[in-house]
Amino acid sequence: MALLIASIGGVGMWSVVVVLPGVQAEFAASRGAVSLAYTLTMFGFGLGGIIVGRITDRFGIVTAMSLSIVCTGIAYLLAGASVTLWQFQAVYFLIGLGTSATFAPLMAEASHWFSRYRGLAVTIVAAGNYVAGTVWPPLINLGLQRIGWRATHVAIGLFCAVTMTLLLMVLRARMGGAGAHDHAHAPPPPLKLAISTNALTALLCIAGVACCMAMAMPQVHIVAYCGDLGYGVAHGAAMLSLMLGCGVVSRVASGWIADMIGGLPTLLLSSALQCLTLVLYLGFDSLTSLYAISAAFGLVQGGIIPSYAFVVREYFPPGEAGARIGLVLMASLFGMALGGWMSGVIFDLTGSYEAAFANGVLWNLLNAAIATWLLLARTPSAAAPRRGSQGGAAASRA
Repeated sequence: MALLIASIGGVGMWSVVVVLPGVQAEFAASRGAVSLAYTLTMFGFGLGGIIVGRITDRFGIVTAMSLSIVCTGIAYLLAGASVTLWQFQAVYFLIGLGTSATFAPLMAEASHWFSRYRGLAVTIVAAGNYVAGTVWPPLINLGLQRIGWRATHVAIGLFCAVTMTLLLMVLRARMGGAGAHDHAHAPPPPLKLAISTNALTALLCIAGVACCMAMAMPQVHIVAYCGDLGYGVAHGAAMLSLMLGCGVVSRVASGWIADMIGGLPTLLLSSALQCLTLVLYLGFDSLTSLYAISAAFGLVQGGIIPSYAFVVREYFPPGEAGARIGLVLMASLFGMALGGWMSGVIFDLTGSYEAAFANGVLWNLLNAAIATWLLLARTPSAAAPRRGSQGGAAASRA
């Protein structure tokens, strides 16, 4: 149920990308002006992760998701009724705010439902964002061609409101109808590090910025990079699609790995492998090698973001998970935005993407260094991941 909700509600991350040309033509605006709607979406998505995460911690996922559904549905209706560009841009901040509940807060909540295979459960929910990116764009493009971007927004709002409400009702019934966390089994106490919880949060936020500064280089610029090499944007778009498709695999696989070795080792492993693939971009630029490296990049980078949720769930009390995860993921979104922009600036200054890839490698090394230091800061009792109960899933009644 959580994966379906995340896959439907995740439309907010992708719709503006598809309708951008149509909106630009209608308002006779520049590409940059219309693109501001995407920036506001990301800002709303990051800020909402903290706000909605806190609501989830206090009142449960049902209340938080209900507010998200209302916000998303109304925002899409308002987007379809926008008469000026600034109204369209402002509404997309609300869309990002509503969509945020389908990522960090839902991941945090899923971490409460299982003792065994908790990591796998979290990454399945996290994969909803990538599933949305695979399914929604062609559907939105079809609506754009058939009924226009305004009617498409209205249709999305109505569809999301109805289907997500029905899914939430099923999920609430499965959880016993309660509104606050009431676990079937008492959760184990959090693991310990030789630093304070606030210091750990700060380090995870810095790590989130660093890893996504590196991650943004190929994700944001692979299409332009292929164009510069003479391969054409079609090959670049295909590489991006391949990268995201492989990202679904890596997200789920990282959960399985985290269940075996723990959150911090999974973070370090994913970070090290991402750094390696970025180095490969520096050494190879043939069409075949770029396809292969892009696939490899997708197979390793998808596990980094969920790793932060594993770490928070292991080292913080359950009642703080939603807000803490939201804060760290907001930092990672800032890293994506800054990394995409910085890579473009470096290209403008040097006339090549080589320095931009090297910049990504350096930021990735910072992320790996933080993960390594945190591993060394673990207390002896936290050195090995704890196993869940033999009964398997300890379902929350939240």
